[in-house]
Amino acid sequence: MHLNAACDAAARTAVAVATRKRVHAATNAAATAAALCTSPAAHAHTTVSSVADPLTFAAVEPWVVGCLAISALLYAIGLRRVWRGATGGRHLLRRRALAFGAGWLVLTVALVPPLDGLGTMLFSAHMVQHELLMIVAAPLLVLGHPLGIWVWALPPRWRRTTGAFFHAPAWRGPWKVVTAPLAAWLLHALVLWVWHAPALFDAALRHPAIHVAQHIAFLATALLFWWSVLGSASRPRQGVALLSLFTTTVHTGALGALLALASTPWYRSYLASTRAFGLEPLQDQQLGGLVMWVPGALAYLIAALWLAARWIGPSRPGTGTPVAGLAVLTSSRGRS
Repeated sequence: MHLNAACDAAARTAVAVATRKRVHAATNAAATAAALCTSPAAHAHTTVSSVADPLTFAAVEPWVVGCLAISALLYAIGLRRVWRGATGGRHLLRRRALAFGAGWLVLTVALVPPLDGLGTMLFSAHMVQHELLMIVAAPLLVLGHPLGIWVWALPPRWRRTTGAFFHAPAWRGPWKVVTAPLAAWLLHALVLWVWHAPALFDAALRHPAIHVAQHIAFLATALLFWWSVLGSASRPRQGVALLSLFTTTVHTGALGALLALASTPWYRSYLASTRAFGLEPLQDQQLGGLVMWVPGALAYLIAALWLAARWIGPSRPGTGTPVAGLAVLTSSRGRS
């Protein structure tokens, strides 16, 4: 009896010890799993699976697609009507149409996913988006002379009314002011520097309406700037345009250099997302600064060389300003 009791007690003790060991092991395993789940590597892995696909985080904005589609449709209709009524100068219309088409495609790439979504997670992608808007799409659209072509897409009565509006002092006065070289340069520079202030830039990433306002400001002032540069028909104004390009290269390069050479990240909104793509926030910012610094300067240099060739070369007919093109197109009735 005593022997059996002793065996039973020993067996119960062994079971209790084994149970405690299993519990301890399970506790250790749970602690290890929790540590892994809360480690930066685990967070990065989770972020990659949930964030790295910009298509899942940036749905196509219907109003953006609508504006792009309407602008292309109006240009196609207007170009067809102008082409049918043109007795000469179709080579010029062809060049303008190619420029507008290229600018429209670049604008589309910049404003729809995947780049639009990627720009909310990587500062460098956001800079690519902004550079496409300001130094690629904007000059191409200006060279496409869209205003006059769009007017020709309207019914005859609307066309005459719109043409009269564009010739009225109420429009031409303010338009001459904002497209003057100095005013256009100042507006473009002011918008660029102000919107890259950390508080405003982070606010644009947090609030879609502010983000839309940022992109509109960038594109609108870039259009005004390139309008003042590429629409310079007289030799003195071409010289001023060269100065505008040079000084813009300097101040945009300075902003890009500040971003690329910074020792700390400027924008808090990217602190949690860049590691999913294998980049530290500071590395991502430096890459974005280089995008603004080097390709941006190259684009302005190409435009300056083109303007310099026009400046020193012989004057050629048919190279008037976009405003002049609008005046010609809206002054005659044409066929509907």
